[in-house]
Amino acid sequence: MDKKVTSSDGTRLAYTRTGRGPAVVLVSGAMSTGATTAPLAARLADRFEVVAYDRRGRGGSGDTAPYAVAREVEDLGALIGAVGGSAALYGISSGGALALQAAVSGLPGVTRVAVYEPPFALSDDGADERARYTARLTEALEQGRRGDAVELFLALTGLAPEMIANARTSPMWPDMEAVAPTLAYDDAVMGDGGRVPRDRLARIGVPVLAVAGGASPAWLREAARAVADAVPDAAYRCLEGQNHMVDPEALAPVLAEFLGA
Repeated sequence: MDKKVTSSDGTRLAYTRTGRGPAVVLVSGAMSTGATTAPLAARLADRFEVVAYDRRGRGGSGDTAPYAVAREVEDLGALIGAVGGSAALYGISSGGALALQAAVSGLPGVTRVAVYEPPFALSDDGADERARYTARLTEALEQGRRGDAVELFLALTGLAPEMIANARTSPMWPDMEAVAPTLAYDDAVMGDGGRVPRDRLARIGVPVLAVAGGASPAWLREAARAVADAVPDAAYRCLEGQNHMVDPEALAPVLAEFLGA
């Protein structure tokens, strides 16, 4: 990340700009930094000016307490201002929920929003699981048990216990623990119970594209479709053979078509 911009509360955000054309800001999900979206940025840069950034508390960006989802929306506003005051947003997973929240709030300069598999709950069981996760995550972070917080998140994503145990011994584990406090940020972005916020989504006044992978769990596809159904001007796309770790080669053409419309 070779540039910095200051958000409304004074937090310094690290970002990169590549390519030329209409601007698009890429919003990463939980346990991720702007580097995670770099492969997608490279595939969009021939048609767009692409902004990849480290969300607050991650990578080269700073952080300012207390956290509020509204502060992350302001972060997006600062980035949009840095590229001339107008940009589309693309968010993956909980980053998609943040991009949608920015649109719900009427953030100036947002032209379009594309999301990939925002993990909203569709059932009481899903909401209950999210509530249990929130309680246990809050406790772990309050007690400084960052490793346990990461384990809770990995379990929430469906990772098997033996794979979580292997992750603890991997070279990536210290980096995962370093950003563990931001798991609470992504949890807050998902909202109470993580349900699809249909009433709020109905207030979005810009076009939205909700994308899911054909090889992902059915509930993720259903959540993306529910987002498209709730937004007045929205479409749903399913990428056959893709899962939550979507291949930028498969995603980029779909995004380019929508963002360049």
